[in-house]
Amino acid sequence: MAPGTHRVVTCHLGAGASLAAVLDGRSVDTTMGFTPLDGLVMATRSGSVDPGLITWLEEHEGLAPHEVADALEHRSGLLGLAGTADMREVLARDDAAAKLALDVYVHRLAGGVAAMTASLGGLDVLVFTGGVGERAAEVRRRTATRLTHLGVRIDDQLSSVAEPDTDISARGAGTHGGVRVLVIASREDLQIAAGVERALAPGSRS
Repeated sequence: MAPGTHRVVTCHLGAGASLAAVLDGRSVDTTMGFTPLDGLVMATRSGSVDPGLITWLEEHEGLAPHEVADALEHRSGLLGLAGTADMREVLARDDAAAKLALDVYVHRLAGGVAAMTASLGGLDVLVFTGGVGERAAEVRRRTATRLTHLGVRIDDQLSSVAEPDTDISARGAGTHGGVRVLVIASREDLQIAAGVERALAPGSRS
């Protein structure tokens, strides 16, 4: 990898969730597929599932395609695992279902970050954003713990009180092969507005 190349993985964690591998400002990989249902475990969406599950549900449970779609979109994810779509409640509980939901969520998240890192050939910056990414310090801590082999280390004290747009890297991270870890405010509204402005600008292709 050439000197100065910036390899960034963004973790947008909210009701919907996705990862992106960004190389020098250009997205080169993502966990989203044909629809945003693919990828990570989300609040009510399943994320990636074995395609055989779909045919099994239709064949053995007699579910119509629209019923399967509704279940995967609206009754899966954290809601299906823990009975709540709210990560704050999952983190506050101490029962087996909540623990399982959190373990599955973090397992899929860490595995996804590792896959995005492979797409980039390494990792310079890891970004947490979205409602969960910005506010759930425990999710960040657990994820970072599973990614130490990639050079990810965070300062737990900084992370526990982090406001958006904060560097929560452990001391020395970002040097000697370490990874910077940032909490960044998600401003999708500004990105959408900027995109609309470009599309409507004189000379743009409609």
